[in-house]
Amino acid sequence: MNTIKSFLKDDSGATAIEYGLIAALVSVAAIAALGSLGNSLRDIFGVVSNELGDAAQNATQAGG
Repeated sequence: MNTIKSFLKDDSGATAIEYGLIAALVSVAAIAALGSLGNSLRDIFGVVSNELGDAAQNATQAGG
């Protein structure tokens, strides 16, 4: 009988599951944030690349 009572009071498995769920939620949030950041960085570097290409083309045409 004591074994059953101690088993019912033991919540270490539930705690492990809770930590697992928290880790999963943090991972999903991090992936979403990094995905958004990656898209923004790609756009910024695309603009910089185009501007540098235009500047190089203008310098070549100007004879510099």
